Amino acid sequence: MNSFQAKILSAVELANGMKEEDKLYTYKGVLYPVILCPEENLKSIETLEARAEDVVLVAYPKCGFNWMVGVLNKIIAAATGGKAEFKFPAMMEFGGPEVRQVIDEAASPRLMGTHLHPDNIPESFTAKKTKILVVFRNPKDTMVSYYHFTNKNPILPTAESWDRYFSEFMSGKVPWGSYFDHALAWEKRVDDPNVMIVTFEELKQDLSEGVRRVSDFFGLSLSDAQVQAITEQSTFGAMKEDSKEQFGQMGNVIFRKGDVGDWKNFFSPAQSQEMDTAFEKHLAGTKLGAKLKYDLYCK
Repeated sequence: MNSFQAKILSAVELANGMKEEDKLYTYKGVLYPVILCPEENLKSIETLEARAEDVVLVAYPKCGFNWMVGVLNKIIAAATGGKAEFKFPAMMEFGGPEVRQVIDEAASPRLMGTHLHPDNIPESFTAKKTKILVVFRNPKDTMVSYYHFTNKNPILPTAESWDRYFSEFMSGKVPWGSYFDHALAWEKRVDDPNVMIVTFEELKQDLSEGVRRVSDFFGLSLSDAQVQAITEQSTFGAMKEDSKEQFGQMGNVIFRKGDVGDWKNFFSPAQSQEMDTAFEKHLAGTKLGAKLKYDLYCK
């Protein structure tokens, strides 16, 4: 068992002794898991000093974050000749004040990620013009994946039912807040040269092109052979298998199916229509909305 697995097991044991209603708390109007993101962690992030050469990954929960952490780790290792490993949590909000020195002293390029709303990401990342990769997924599949993750992850409160969870997701009463709030905030930066927005669906469709585009965006040069090798090692199935070594039994929770269209097995016609209406209200006519190809993946 590695140290990361030990930390996960410790967190799970702690969560098993908690009441469901005590597993989340509100910080600046947004829900967060108490065990993973205590308030001291979020306060510590606010003063985190970015570097221009940092590799930053942002994704709303269950949009492919852990998948892309693995891809980026392989890209950095191939481009720099270094070993792909983490000396601190890939998720900014998982590292408290005690790991700040490790982060501050880590060699560049540092790979850092977050589920935070863009307004809550430290201002230094904008000031230093740090490049940020943002991954989105169609909202229907995101909701289904988040529902299963919530029910299989004892660190989060168990959803009472699919119908109850549907209402909570649509109202933004889930950890890290509203999907549409995140989407609308990133829409404002869709033309920012330091921000690259990709979708889970396009990565699934052509991962090798995704690897090439992402590496070029971060200025990490790869040969055609390296792109091919990373692609073969980074399919969702390969990542799911590799996750057992890093995450132990939680690997099957973090990497469930990775399917496109699984929402059809859960949404009622009325729920599907409600989501269609919400998408139309918030993202119709936007550049991010167009990238999500909602009519193709959600109708």
